Amino acid sequence: MFADFLKRLTSPSPQPLADPDARLAVSALLVRVARSDGHFSQEERSKILDVLAHRYDLNDAEAETLAKDAEQLESEAPDTVRFTRAIKDAVPFETRITVIEALWEVVLADGGRDAAEDSLVRLVSGLLGVTDQESARARHRVSASN
Repeated sequence: MFADFLKRLTSPSPQPLADPDARLAVSALLVRVARSDGHFSQEERSKILDVLAHRYDLNDAEAETLAKDAEQLESEAPDTVRFTRAIKDAVPFETRITVIEALWEVVLADGGRDAAEDSLVRLVSGLLGVTDQESARARHRVSASN
């Protein structure tokens, strides 16, 4: 279903993504983090829907459609390194911290942090050019707001 999208996303010299494609790629990354511990909980899925609705000003039906597409894309997407590097090219630097905050929201949605989730957020942060310190501050902001 997403073969052409993934081909464009992972080409040797990818073009910047249009906003809908960037949304889909970031959404799939949220799903990847949620699935990284081997358990995609209802709390995590609900948090992804909340994040998508607020981040992209979507109604419930639109957020659900984007989440379903993101789940499918995530299952077809290449390894996390190539996938995240492609997202880095699609997302302006100034908004990458909000991507990390969204990832932490998903990780913390089920009430705990798993080593696999922590590891993946750390990897993704580095690939997006966000330092460990910036990621930790993002996690603290998310924790404080919950």
